[in-house]
Amino acid sequence: MSVVIVDYGSGNLRSAAKAFERAVTEADLDHKVLVTSDPYAVRLADRLVLPGVGAFADCKQGLWAIDGMADAIREHVTEKGNPFFGICVGMQLMASKGLEHGETEGFGWIPGAVDKITPADGTLKIPHMGWNELIVPENPHPLFAGVDTGMHVYFVHSYHLQTEDPDQVLATVDYGGPITAAVGRDNMVGTQFHPEKSQVAGLRIITNFLKWAP
Repeated sequence: MSVVIVDYGSGNLRSAAKAFERAVTEADLDHKVLVTSDPYAVRLADRLVLPGVGAFADCKQGLWAIDGMADAIREHVTEKGNPFFGICVGMQLMASKGLEHGETEGFGWIPGAVDKITPADGTLKIPHMGWNELIVPENPHPLFAGVDTGMHVYFVHSYHLQTEDPDQVLATVDYGGPITAAVGRDNMVGTQFHPEKSQVAGLRIITNFLKWAP
């Protein structure tokens, strides 16, 4: 079972790889974790992870600059229906569009726009940075099995995904109002927070993804 983490010059790749490798070891799974910028390896992946750090448009530009990469990711997700996990801007790219520094088209898998966070409390700083308490529904998505409301996860972002379908929001946090913490549908999930930096909750979420059979 191969777990491919896409390297396109934007993402906390070393930390992500170490977290996924740790989850594989601790859960005694038969998975191999590979970090690569090779679209062919992406096409062969059983599970795909798309990280991302920075601005929406910059991340898209970096991804599309690798010949065949965007098509390989689309094939994995929409044609083969294999599990996909977007992290931070990798999650945002699942949206219809991003509104950071103009309008930039995303993959369009989760209808909605990635817009600037505007807390009701003007004293709250942007970017939203640090630990925050997850709010998970009573009947959670399999990604959040064993992850309870109140557990802390780690964020660094100024924009968040406002989905058109509220049922595609898997978890939120409160930061002067609700902030989308995770989205998903079908074979794809994404977290705005960094599971690789989120200690107990993050490791559980990664393990759940590795075991998930959508």
